[in-house]
Amino acid sequence: MSSTLIRPELVRLGASPTSKAQAIREAGQLLAAAGHIDPAYVDSLLARENVANTYLGHGVAIPHGMIEHRHLIRSTAIAVLQVPGGIEWNPGQTVHLVFAIAAQSDEHLALLRRLTRLLQDEAALGRLFDTPHPADLLAALEQQAPAAEPAEAIADFAHGFDWVMDYPNGLHARPAQQWVETARRFAANVRVRKGEESGDGKNLIALLQLGIAHGETLHVSAEGPDAEALLSALQAVMSGLTAGEQEQADKAAKQQQAQAGRAQWQPAGKPLALDGIAASPGLAIGQLRVLKPAVLEVPDHPVLLGSGGDQLDAALAATRLELQDLAAATGKRMGATEAGIFRAQAELLNDTDLITLTCQLMVEGHGVAWAWHQAVSRLAERLAALGNPLLAARAADLRDVGLRVLDQLAPELGARRKPLDEGSNLIIAAADLTPSDTAALDPQRIIGLCTAQGGPSSHTAIIARTVGLPALVALGASLLDLPDGATAIIDGDSGRLYLNADEADLASARQWMARQQEAARKAAAAAMAPAATQDGKRIEVAANANHPDQAAAAVKAGAEGVGLMRTEFLFLERDSAPSEDEQYQSYRGMLDALQGKPLIVRTLDIGGDKQVPYLNLPHEENPFLGVRGVRLLLRRPDLLEPQLRAIYRAASHGPLSIMFPMITSLEEVKALRAVCERIRQELGAPEVALGIMVEVPAAVAMADQLAEHVDFFSIGTNDLTQYVLAIDRQHPELAREADALHPAVLRMIRQTVEGASRHNRWVGVCGGIAGDPLGAAILAGLGVQELSMSQRDIANVKAMLRRCSSGHLARLAADALRCADVGAVRALAARLESLPEEVEA
Repeated sequence: MSSTLIRPELVRLGASPTSKAQAIREAGQLLAAAGHIDPAYVDSLLARENVANTYLGHGVAIPHGMIEHRHLIRSTAIAVLQVPGGIEWNPGQTVHLVFAIAAQSDEHLALLRRLTRLLQDEAALGRLFDTPHPADLLAALEQQAPAAEPAEAIADFAHGFDWVMDYPNGLHARPAQQWVETARRFAANVRVRKGEESGDGKNLIALLQLGIAHGETLHVSAEGPDAEALLSALQAVMSGLTAGEQEQADKAAKQQQAQAGRAQWQPAGKPLALDGIAASPGLAIGQLRVLKPAVLEVPDHPVLLGSGGDQLDAALAATRLELQDLAAATGKRMGATEAGIFRAQAELLNDTDLITLTCQLMVEGHGVAWAWHQAVSRLAERLAALGNPLLAARAADLRDVGLRVLDQLAPELGARRKPLDEGSNLIIAAADLTPSDTAALDPQRIIGLCTAQGGPSSHTAIIARTVGLPALVALGASLLDLPDGATAIIDGDSGRLYLNADEADLASARQWMARQQEAARKAAAAAMAPAATQDGKRIEVAANANHPDQAAAAVKAGAEGVGLMRTEFLFLERDSAPSEDEQYQSYRGMLDALQGKPLIVRTLDIGGDKQVPYLNLPHEENPFLGVRGVRLLLRRPDLLEPQLRAIYRAASHGPLSIMFPMITSLEEVKALRAVCERIRQELGAPEVALGIMVEVPAAVAMADQLAEHVDFFSIGTNDLTQYVLAIDRQHPELAREADALHPAVLRMIRQTVEGASRHNRWVGVCGGIAGDPLGAAILAGLGVQELSMSQRDIANVKAMLRRCSSGHLARLAADALRCADVGAVRALAARLESLPEEVEA
């Protein structure tokens, strides 16, 4: 422990307090006399004893104050009170050394780690209990570091703001992880309070344990030298996540609606049926493989505390790297949402309560593997007991990541369930499945999943939907009593698992599956064909992609190019802006992946619902109406020019266009064109098409004039809808009404197409309705020539367009423009349902 934290004047030898409280007061007075704390902080040291056990073990206690009283700490320090005769701390616990801690930052992990080194030598420690020389204590504690208190709080800090939880599913692990990561970039302490409960804003489990639901009001407060900067950045991130959370919830709701309206297979006989919750659609027949829950017995093998601490540190570090690699591989294979599952799991390894409890158990004499397993189990049980399905799912995540660490600490236990290595055509039945279990399953052999526990929003359900496995959850404990090896039918549409089906029902299910597979085969086969109407009108179908791997997958799914590369994703989840070379490599990688197909790169679009804390942008009351898109870029040439240089450098490697977001005036276009031309000439780069996003009514109204100075338009219907309808798409009550098929929005799109046509410019759409079959049909009927969407929507949109004639699409669009409301527009979908099926070429 450095000499700046413990000095001779902070050590008192030979004390003889008559009670624990007196011992704490004496140690606290040493800190106060040296000027490290306000005298009132001594009462905080005493208050901590009412909510936590500060006895570390082997005659050592570490009293520390309440988090909400940190403002009473003037500088970090530790006082040591030696009590040779001992003092009863708690029944059966005698303390000889009291370490009174006043810590301004999260330094307790280092203290616990190093104290375990001291406690491993009981003989040496015993000599310190009655040594008459302060130097002996100082020497023994050299290189130790101070501790901070656990994440518990009552009062607010001085600076703060109120915020209403508007995530539809409340606070769960993925957004909470981003809150924590943002807060940890600052030195200040941060507290999140819900009613009378509060949690450390830098501690993931502490936040999750608050059980924050949609609509609840939070108070976020901070204390420290950069408290206001922390609060500004955190508020921006909290609000910025709303749109994505709303989008995920809406997507899930639409999937459920589509699933509810879809024709479902029905057995004619009366097979045994277990009812659960549909988590991932599809019908499959296979052999049931029942995985009985294993009771993991972790032997308790005590080790030297120092080596135990080393083992725990090494296991945590190895697991973080393992999860980092898994997140990267999952992101490339499945997507950002699925990758975020494993990034959130890695954050659980930083939980202060988890590490503290493990260390306390080790100090009590338990082995490191046993102590870790116990700490994980206790915290997971605490989360599961809150009665919130989302938090219960996070308990499963904690157990999952805990087993990964346990595999590092005691690989001989085989703690993690290994992927099934035998059998095929299997339907897995288990009490629960971890995300790791699900991601590791071989979809060539595993055809369905069903669990006794869990919910449709669990991470396992998300992965099952991504890999296309039918899945059921919440089937109940009776699932595990089913006979292993039995033939079963899993129906991910109705939420039922059938057993003992007769031959007639099995034949019926096989016929149903064959029809579904044939439809999917036709769609996949036709996905590579162009989207041409019955009378030969071509509509280009492109993909929205942010990474070369996504672009390559989109091409395989039938994309004719990338119509929107959101470059802001290069700037997110990092501590500094990407360099020009980093950006160049990314754009070059996209072009290589597209193999000659066109790429449209949208310049940085920061602001509104997307914030980057390290850019230190000023807080705005209404960021959607503030400095965002090109408004920011024109004010920050340090962001604009390196990006344009990287894009123009990449332009020689394939067909590439540049698109600018949030254009509202001709002056902006002219200024941007001038910067582009200057940089192009400096580099000797080829000319590229320059386009703009049409996202605001001003751009629509000026479309005919803007078209004279740009090469193309791409309509961002998500933002355009927000601005036309004056509905904040993050608003918890109104967001669902911000439907891009509103007749007013459709009329804006028609006006944009008409303005562009005066100068023979093409118009694309890269908003959400481009991937909606009805939306795509109406857009094509309005004259939109390019549609950019998620790769999963490509096959269906292409198939629908090929079933229509251009006249049919034009009449559909004209009728949509005459509709009085969104409901009437969406009712037009019946016309598409009545079209004949596409004839396979």
